[in-house]
Amino acid sequence: MSADIRLVVSDIDGTLVDKQKQLTPATTDAVRRLEEAGIGFTVISARPMSGIMPIADTLGIDEPMAAFNGGIIFRRDGSIAEHHVIDAAAVRGVLDIAADSPVDTWVFADDRWYASTDAGEHVQHERVASNQEPVVTTDFSALVDRADKVTFVSDDHAMLADLAERCKAAHGADATIARSQPYYLDVTALAANKGDGLVALAATFDQPLDAVAVLGDQYNDVPMLERAGLAIAMGNAPDPVKALADHVTAGNDADGVAHAIDTIIFPRIGVSS
Repeated sequence: MSADIRLVVSDIDGTLVDKQKQLTPATTDAVRRLEEAGIGFTVISARPMSGIMPIADTLGIDEPMAAFNGGIIFRRDGSIAEHHVIDAAAVRGVLDIAADSPVDTWVFADDRWYASTDAGEHVQHERVASNQEPVVTTDFSALVDRADKVTFVSDDHAMLADLAERCKAAHGADATIARSQPYYLDVTALAANKGDGLVALAATFDQPLDAVAVLGDQYNDVPMLERAGLAIAMGNAPDPVKALADHVTAGNDADGVAHAIDTIIFPRIGVSS
């Protein structure tokens, strides 16, 4: 692995923001110092563009970012460099598979959030994460040919894991299917995974993958953890995710990104924090 890290790419929820989905002053300051040291910084997230924009505004990110796990590569000015929607047959298929499961269903299309209910703790969290209100519907048929993400939501983690396996068995070859949190099962385009998204972002910065450090906390982060030159898992990550990382930092509620910048990235490149 190269010691010359020139770009840092971070997940957002469970990583860059705390449990209240807020950027802390310590994290904001650490990102600023990272950029002052000449190291690029950007984000890749399962969030839609609307949910990433407030983060970009606070951190002043004008370089390309990735929404929907890499499904959309875009800039803060709204310009879009890449856009991958889910194969329509895969959307229909996973919706059919989940039809008899006790899950809430969300479909993201046209930078809007369509949801089977506007009630519940996870809906309230998504209002913050997506920076918009849901359009309540139980008929998603008009969205199947332009869906960016389908999310199944449940606090029955075992049931959701089983649903994930059934969806993967049927459509794992034509969609990316992974849990972004224990209670979220996300379906995105086949190219909309954080491995391919990382490759696209690194190319826009003109950096090889071995010069990129990544930070993440969940199973949908695994593709980028496996491909980056320096892989850092959050302290709140599941043990199998931690096992794939080169380093484990503090949790997202303990300024884990700032801790990683100061104690892992800066010493590696010879910069004093």
